[in-house]
Amino acid sequence: MLNALLHHYPAIMDVPRAGIVHRLDKDTTGLMVVAKTVPAQTHLVDSLQRREITREYEAVAIGNMTAGGTVEQPISRHSTKRTHMAVHPMGKPAVTHYRIMEHFRAHTRLRLRLETGRTHQIRVHMSHISHPLVGDPLYGGRPRPPKGASEAFITTLRGFDRQALHATMLRLYHPISGIEMEFHAALPQDMVDLIAALKADTEEFKDQLNW
Repeated sequence: MLNALLHHYPAIMDVPRAGIVHRLDKDTTGLMVVAKTVPAQTHLVDSLQRREITREYEAVAIGNMTAGGTVEQPISRHSTKRTHMAVHPMGKPAVTHYRIMEHFRAHTRLRLRLETGRTHQIRVHMSHISHPLVGDPLYGGRPRPPKGASEAFITTLRGFDRQALHATMLRLYHPISGIEMEFHAALPQDMVDLIAALKADTEEFKDQLNW
Protein backbone atom coordinates (compact mmCIF):
# COMPACT_ATOMS: atom_id res chain seq x y z
CA MET A 1 0.00 0.00 0.00
CA LEU A 2 2.72 2.44 1.01
CA ASN A 3 4.79 1.74 -2.10
CA ALA A 4 1.75 2.20 -4.35
CA LEU A 5 0.95 5.57 -2.76
CA LEU A 6 4.51 6.79 -3.16
CA HIS A 7 4.57 5.62 -6.78
CA HIS A 8 1.40 7.49 -7.75
CA TYR A 9 1.91 10.54 -5.50
CA PRO A 10 5.66 11.01 -4.81
CA ALA A 11 4.97 14.32 -3.03
CA ILE A 12 3.34 12.55 -0.10
CA MET A 13 6.76 11.29 0.92
CA ASP A 14 6.93 14.53 2.94
CA VAL A 15 3.60 13.83 4.68
CA PRO A 16 3.73 11.75 7.92
CA ARG A 17 2.75 8.11 7.35
CA ALA A 18 2.56 8.87 3.60
CA GLY A 19 -0.69 10.72 4.21
CA ILE A 20 -2.55 7.76 5.66
CA VAL A 21 -5.33 9.00 7.97
CA HIS A 22 -6.54 5.59 9.17
CA ARG A 23 -5.69 1.99 8.39
CA LEU A 24 -7.54 -1.16 7.42
CA ASP A 25 -6.71 -4.52 8.97
CA LYS A 26 -4.56 -6.76 6.82
CA ASP A 27 -6.85 -8.58 4.33
CA THR A 28 -9.77 -6.21 4.90
CA THR A 29 -10.72 -4.68 1.55
CA GLY A 30 -12.28 -1.35 0.63
CA LEU A 31 -11.95 2.36 1.25
CA MET A 32 -9.46 4.27 3.36
CA VAL A 33 -8.59 7.96 3.70
CA VAL A 34 -5.24 9.31 2.49
CA ALA A 35 -4.27 13.00 2.54
CA LYS A 36 -1.90 14.58 0.01
CA THR A 37 -0.72 17.45 2.23
CA VAL A 38 0.18 17.90 5.89
CA PRO A 39 -2.62 20.44 6.59
CA ALA A 40 -5.20 18.13 5.00
CA GLN A 41 -3.94 15.17 7.00
CA THR A 42 -4.02 17.14 10.26
CA HIS A 43 -7.58 18.27 9.56
CA LEU A 44 -8.77 14.78 8.61
CA VAL A 45 -7.13 13.12 11.62
CA ASP A 46 -8.84 15.68 13.86
CA SER A 47 -12.15 15.01 12.07
CA LEU A 48 -11.72 11.30 12.67
CA GLN A 49 -11.04 11.87 16.36
CA ARG A 50 -14.14 14.07 16.59
CA ARG A 51 -16.13 11.28 14.92
CA GLU A 52 -17.03 13.48 11.97
CA ILE A 53 -15.99 10.86 9.40
CA THR A 54 -18.52 8.10 8.80
CA ARG A 55 -17.11 4.65 8.02
CA GLU A 56 -19.36 1.76 7.07
CA TYR A 57 -18.48 -1.84 6.36
CA GLU A 58 -20.13 -4.99 5.07
CA ALA A 59 -19.37 -8.32 6.67
CA VAL A 60 -20.56 -11.91 6.83
CA ALA A 61 -20.82 -13.27 10.37
CA ILE A 62 -21.23 -16.84 11.55
CA GLY A 63 -24.60 -17.73 13.06
CA ASN A 64 -28.16 -16.45 12.84
CA MET A 65 -28.52 -12.95 14.25
CA THR A 66 -32.05 -11.86 15.08
CA ALA A 67 -31.65 -8.08 15.17
CA GLY A 68 -29.21 -5.23 14.77
CA GLY A 69 -27.65 -3.47 17.70
CA THR A 70 -24.59 -1.80 19.18
CA VAL A 71 -21.52 -3.26 20.82
CA GLU A 72 -19.95 -0.82 23.25
CA GLN A 73 -17.02 -2.63 24.84
CA PRO A 74 -13.47 -1.38 25.46
CA ILE A 75 -10.64 -3.03 23.54
CA SER A 76 -6.99 -3.57 24.43
CA ARG A 77 -4.16 -5.83 23.36
CA HIS A 78 -4.61 -9.44 24.46
CA SER A 79 -2.72 -10.20 27.67
CA THR A 80 -0.89 -13.24 26.28
CA LYS A 81 -1.44 -13.28 22.49
CA ARG A 82 0.38 -10.22 21.23
CA THR A 83 -1.11 -10.35 17.73
CA HIS A 84 -4.65 -10.42 19.16
CA MET A 85 -6.88 -7.71 20.55
CA ALA A 86 -9.55 -8.40 23.17
CA VAL A 87 -12.45 -6.85 25.04
CA HIS A 88 -11.06 -5.71 28.39
CA PRO A 89 -12.48 -3.34 31.04
CA MET A 90 -9.22 -1.37 31.08
CA GLY A 91 -9.08 -1.01 27.29
CA LYS A 92 -9.83 2.00 25.11
CA PRO A 93 -13.50 2.86 24.46
CA ALA A 94 -14.86 1.19 21.32
CA VAL A 95 -18.33 1.40 19.74
CA THR A 96 -19.63 -0.61 16.77
CA HIS A 97 -23.17 -0.32 15.38
CA TYR A 98 -24.53 -3.10 13.19
CA ARG A 99 -27.70 -3.94 11.31
CA ILE A 100 -28.80 -7.02 9.44
CA MET A 101 -28.78 -6.87 5.65
CA GLU A 102 -29.59 -10.48 4.87
CA HIS A 103 -30.20 -13.78 6.65
CA PHE A 104 -28.75 -17.07 5.45
CA ARG A 105 -29.21 -20.57 6.80
CA ALA A 106 -26.36 -20.35 9.29
CA HIS A 107 -24.78 -16.97 8.58
CA THR A 108 -25.76 -13.29 8.57
CA ARG A 109 -24.79 -10.47 6.24
CA LEU A 110 -24.20 -7.24 8.14
CA ARG A 111 -23.75 -3.52 7.60
CA LEU A 112 -21.60 -1.99 10.34
CA ARG A 113 -20.70 1.56 11.32
CA LEU A 114 -17.71 2.50 13.43
CA GLU A 115 -17.81 5.26 16.02
CA THR A 116 -14.25 4.51 17.06
CA GLY A 117 -11.40 2.86 15.19
CA ARG A 118 -9.56 0.43 17.43
CA THR A 119 -7.32 -2.23 15.92
CA HIS A 120 -9.43 -5.23 14.80
CA GLN A 121 -12.49 -3.52 16.33
CA ILE A 122 -15.27 -5.07 14.23
CA ARG A 123 -13.67 -8.51 14.38
CA VAL A 124 -13.22 -8.37 18.16
CA HIS A 125 -16.73 -7.02 18.81
CA MET A 126 -18.45 -9.59 16.58
CA SER A 127 -16.48 -12.38 18.22
CA HIS A 128 -17.40 -10.97 21.64
CA ILE A 129 -21.12 -11.39 20.87
CA SER A 130 -20.48 -14.93 19.57
CA HIS A 131 -20.78 -14.06 15.88
CA PRO A 132 -17.21 -14.04 14.53
CA LEU A 133 -16.63 -13.18 10.90
CA VAL A 134 -16.32 -15.86 8.25
CA GLY A 135 -12.67 -16.53 7.40
CA ASP A 136 -11.29 -15.06 10.64
CA PRO A 137 -9.78 -17.92 12.69
CA LEU A 138 -7.86 -15.38 14.79
CA TYR A 139 -11.17 -14.54 16.47
CA GLY A 140 -13.06 -17.81 16.18
CA GLY A 141 -14.27 -17.59 12.58
CA ARG A 142 -13.33 -21.07 11.42
CA PRO A 143 -15.63 -22.63 8.79
CA ARG A 144 -18.86 -24.02 10.22
CA PRO A 145 -20.88 -25.52 7.34
CA PRO A 146 -24.53 -26.08 8.27
CA LYS A 147 -25.92 -29.60 8.37
CA GLY A 148 -26.55 -31.11 4.97
CA ALA A 149 -24.53 -28.52 3.06
CA SER A 150 -23.33 -29.50 -0.41
CA GLU A 151 -19.69 -30.26 -1.07
CA ALA A 152 -19.52 -27.23 -3.37
CA PHE A 153 -20.77 -24.95 -0.60
CA ILE A 154 -18.41 -26.46 1.96
CA THR A 155 -15.51 -25.96 -0.45
CA THR A 156 -16.45 -22.30 -0.95
CA LEU A 157 -16.76 -21.70 2.79
CA ARG A 158 -13.48 -23.40 3.64
CA GLY A 159 -11.73 -21.69 0.76
CA PHE A 160 -12.57 -18.19 1.99
CA ASP A 161 -9.20 -17.42 3.51
CA ARG A 162 -9.58 -13.91 4.94
CA GLN A 163 -12.03 -12.13 7.22
CA ALA A 164 -15.25 -11.41 5.29
CA LEU A 165 -15.01 -7.66 5.88
CA HIS A 166 -15.12 -4.80 3.37
CA ALA A 167 -14.99 -1.04 3.92
CA THR A 168 -17.87 -0.04 1.68
CA MET A 169 -18.63 3.64 2.44
CA LEU A 170 -16.82 6.77 3.62
CA ARG A 171 -18.45 10.13 4.29
CA LEU A 172 -16.37 13.16 5.22
CA TYR A 173 -16.03 16.91 4.81
CA HIS A 174 -13.35 18.10 2.40
CA PRO A 175 -10.51 19.58 4.49
CA ILE A 176 -10.28 22.73 2.32
CA SER A 177 -13.75 23.43 0.88
CA GLY A 178 -15.79 21.95 3.72
CA ILE A 179 -18.06 20.23 1.17
CA GLU A 180 -19.53 16.91 2.30
CA MET A 181 -18.19 14.03 0.21
CA GLU A 182 -19.30 10.40 0.07
CA PHE A 183 -17.44 7.47 -1.46
CA HIS A 184 -18.56 3.89 -2.12
CA ALA A 185 -16.64 0.72 -2.99
CA ALA A 186 -18.43 -2.32 -4.41
CA LEU A 187 -17.88 -5.70 -2.79
CA PRO A 188 -14.82 -7.57 -4.07
CA GLN A 189 -15.39 -10.70 -6.12
CA ASP A 190 -14.51 -13.13 -3.33
CA MET A 191 -17.26 -11.72 -1.11
CA VAL A 192 -19.71 -11.63 -4.03
CA ASP A 193 -19.01 -15.34 -4.60
CA LEU A 194 -19.31 -16.13 -0.89
CA ILE A 195 -22.70 -14.39 -0.64
CA ALA A 196 -23.91 -16.15 -3.80
CA ALA A 197 -22.97 -19.51 -2.27
CA LEU A 198 -24.74 -18.63 1.00
CA LYS A 199 -27.87 -17.64 -0.94
CA ALA A 200 -27.83 -20.88 -2.93
CA ASP A 201 -27.47 -22.97 0.23
CA THR A 202 -30.31 -21.07 1.91
CA GLU A 203 -32.55 -21.47 -1.13
CA GLU A 204 -31.88 -25.22 -1.20
CA PHE A 205 -33.13 -25.60 2.38
CA LYS A 206 -35.77 -22.85 2.43
CA ASP A 207 -38.62 -25.29 3.14
CA GLN A 208 -36.89 -26.32 6.38
CA LEU A 209 -36.31 -22.82 7.71
CA ASN A 210 -38.53 -21.36 10.42
CA TRP A 211 -38.15 -17.64 9.71
